[in-house]
Amino acid sequence: MNLANLTTAKIIKGILENDVALVSKAITLIESTNTAHRIMANEIIQACISKNYETLRIGITGVPGVGKSTFIEQFGNHLTEKGKKVAVLTVDPSSSRTKGSILGDKTRMTELAKNPNAYIRPSASGTSLGGVARKTRESIMVLEAAGYNTIIIETIGVGQSETAVHSMVDFFLLLKIAGAGDELQGIKRGIMEMADLIVINKADGNNIKNAELSKIEFTRALHMFPPKENGWSAEVLTCSALENKGLKEIWQVISTYCSLMKENGFFVKNRQNQNEQWLLQYLEQELLTAFHNHEITKDLLPKLKEEVINGSISPFAAAEKLLKLLKIP
Repeated sequence: MNLANLTTAKIIKGILENDVALVSKAITLIESTNTAHRIMANEIIQACISKNYETLRIGITGVPGVGKSTFIEQFGNHLTEKGKKVAVLTVDPSSSRTKGSILGDKTRMTELAKNPNAYIRPSASGTSLGGVARKTRESIMVLEAAGYNTIIIETIGVGQSETAVHSMVDFFLLLKIAGAGDELQGIKRGIMEMADLIVINKADGNNIKNAELSKIEFTRALHMFPPKENGWSAEVLTCSALENKGLKEIWQVISTYCSLMKENGFFVKNRQNQNEQWLLQYLEQELLTAFHNHEITKDLLPKLKEEVINGSISPFAAAEKLLKLLKIP
């Protein structure tokens, strides 16, 4: 199917009818930097705007090797067995040298990829801060419009990606592993405060005892932090994605969380706050793009860089000079 042969109306119709091929084409348009594609993408996103708060967005993070792919595959299959339609958005890190990404998540989740009630979409992080694809939020909207009621966003687990994903989900799950020297990582204040649930994965075989010990340590660590604004107290559970154990309990915690958040009004408030943040972040991105594409910037910035490198002008004076020419106070 060629993008050139598709109209915006046809793509929107395909999204609403859950035509997987057209859903994929829509996300391709959203991720494109082509001007014509961006115009189409904006029309598609506008058509997908919804106030449907019955969907659930789950962020899952954890360091490489913690078993995210196995966990997401088993958890996704568990949810589809409960009648959920699951979409998984994974962000592959882009090479800083070649700008390329492997995008191999479907090969790591082969069983889930074949599930008719699941959809997996790998995306390249590109230059996005923290490794979260710049258009992840728009992709979420398309998938929800297509009828997927549970969206899982997997981060690459390298620092600031957690903060970015936390700002676009309803529930944030931190996946850990015992017996790998990773326990102290969990004491880091930022990630612990963001987590709504901590799951110790690979609690099987000879690692069961270590997993239980880690559970105790993380539970103690959680008591060090003040209560969350929404009144929720994070829990710690163990599971074995490999042996399909503990998934039922994890889903029960997530379901309880959602029920409580909807009762106290935080669920809707959080979505609204995220939309506001989305607007501000998009404005910043577009202003930065406009700045670099401006003729004055293209002409003068390389010269100013050279002068700064040579020490003939300070970085601050160079920046002020360029901004004044652009009439930016």
